[in-house]
Amino acid sequence: MSAKLTDTLIFTLSSHLDLGKTRLQTLACLIVGLVNARTINLTHIASQFSGTAQVSSSYRRLQRFFQYVCLDGDWLALVVIRLLNIRPPWVLCLDRTNWKVGRRDVHLLMLAVVTRRARIPLMWRGLDKDGISNTSERIDLLRRYLDLFGSRSIAWFLADREFIGEKWMGFLLENNILFAIRVKKNTRIVLEDGRTYSLKTLLQKRRNAKWLKAKSARFALMAKTMGTPLRFAAKRLADGQLLIIATNGMPNKALNAYKRRWQIECLFGDSKTRGLNMEDTRLTQPQKLNTMLVIITLAMAWAYASATALKGHKAIKKGNHGYRLKSWFRTGFDQLRKWILHHPKTAADIWCRMWPRYKSRLKFIRVV
Repeated sequence: MSAKLTDTLIFTLSSHLDLGKTRLQTLACLIVGLVNARTINLTHIASQFSGTAQVSSSYRRLQRFFQYVCLDGDWLALVVIRLLNIRPPWVLCLDRTNWKVGRRDVHLLMLAVVTRRARIPLMWRGLDKDGISNTSERIDLLRRYLDLFGSRSIAWFLADREFIGEKWMGFLLENNILFAIRVKKNTRIVLEDGRTYSLKTLLQKRRNAKWLKAKSARFALMAKTMGTPLRFAAKRLADGQLLIIATNGMPNKALNAYKRRWQIECLFGDSKTRGLNMEDTRLTQPQKLNTMLVIITLAMAWAYASATALKGHKAIKKGNHGYRLKSWFRTGFDQLRKWILHHPKTAADIWCRMWPRYKSRLKFIRVV
């Protein structure tokens, strides 16, 4: 690991984080080691440390970092927007991911921002239970976002069939959030004339209709109705399944926008097996997981900045199958690893270039 590269990271991070020199050095080694080793496993990262210290000593140093330092995720949301240099309004995607650490399940509810090239975590919340998230957990996560950026920063809010419910959609409508959420075909809706149908029945009755307008939607285990007009649009997918979208916007635009929801699935691949191997961690405590995700997000932003430096405005070539040969993340990630090994000065220059020069406000917690 290049000492000059870590010194550059330390110098930059010291202007934004209220950490001591030793902690900053450990954080810099974590970020570089994560990219270089392609895993968040602390044993592998410990072997990336330079100097005469034994791997076991470096490993214990990393453990102490996660034990005594907690980096704030809301601060990171503000930083990510500046690092990627993207302007509102944005497309947001909400989804849940999980993996096992031994016999214990780790569940994360994640809100991500997606652009034409990038997909990156913005906020998240740990779920201390099995199964799907509930309405209060989703609302709490989205309120944190609204407190920082406001509803006008959202171009589209996209989510899958797991994220339905009258109270949840009522919250989105109350805050004037334009959404496109996939719903199940057995969802019952109340039309403007007061009649109640399931979406499956309506799709059979109105095959030639481009979209449907409903007064409210009744979801499973929900007795009350929202009393707010919704529009529904459907499309038959290549595998024969029906894609049904509930939206408060124009149905044709909602169907087109919903295509970008798959980006968050690709984001999970980038942070797991196709990239940083997040599932290799042995961390399970929410506080430590939060710090780990901050480090992963900073590494992903560095990879995206590297892809921009490498390709500029050029597009990635397509193969004979019609798809890009590599994603924007993987293009930058592979090149960044090469620069770290053979051209650390270039990697350091890109890191410095993507950071704002003024000091950020960080909610820093030191656990003792």
